Amino acid sequence: MYNPPVTCFWHALQSDGLLLEQHENYVKQSYRNRCHVLTAQGVVPLSIPVLRGNSKDKTIITEIEIDYSQKWYNVHWRTIQAAYGRAPYFEFYSDYIKDIYERQPKYLFQLNVDLLRLYLKLLKTNKPLSFTDTYQLVAPENVLDLRNRIHPKIIPDNLHVKPYTQVFGKQFVPELSIIDLLFTQGPAALHYLV
Repeated sequence: MYNPPVTCFWHALQSDGLLLEQHENYVKQSYRNRCHVLTAQGVVPLSIPVLRGNSKDKTIITEIEIDYSQKWYNVHWRTIQAAYGRAPYFEFYSDYIKDIYERQPKYLFQLNVDLLRLYLKLLKTNKPLSFTDTYQLVAPENVLDLRNRIHPKIIPDNLHVKPYTQVFGKQFVPELSIIDLLFTQGPAALHYLV
């Protein structure tokens, strides 16, 4: 997931480790290439454009290339700066995130993995991260399968994150990207996830 929603990290902290699906087909209009941030104008979705062959072809997630010709990075970074530039911990974390963007990984999956590892590190959590060997339609019994449960079009029934002070608005907005929590709460972010 691209800058995953806070709920993902709540689940991660409840688990013994994270198992990332690397053999699924790319799913459009999901958190795999989009996130939500809170700006002065409200919630703004940010989507990474991807390159795909024939749209009828099924493409494995690890083979989805990022389309850098559209200059999406500039739009995303300006939006993130406008939304969180005055947040208490923006200056502490923004360079780490910007560094990953500036590497311009070829594949969406690699960008997402790099960001996930960074966010786990910033949250000071040491959960093992592993990858699937094959695609399984049904996850093993000991695995909580969130592949299609955390989705922009599904209101989660499992939102356990405590409300926290956000940069904009008077009412708490759930299901924003983890960057919202990190930039506003800094080292205390972990407190809102346990």
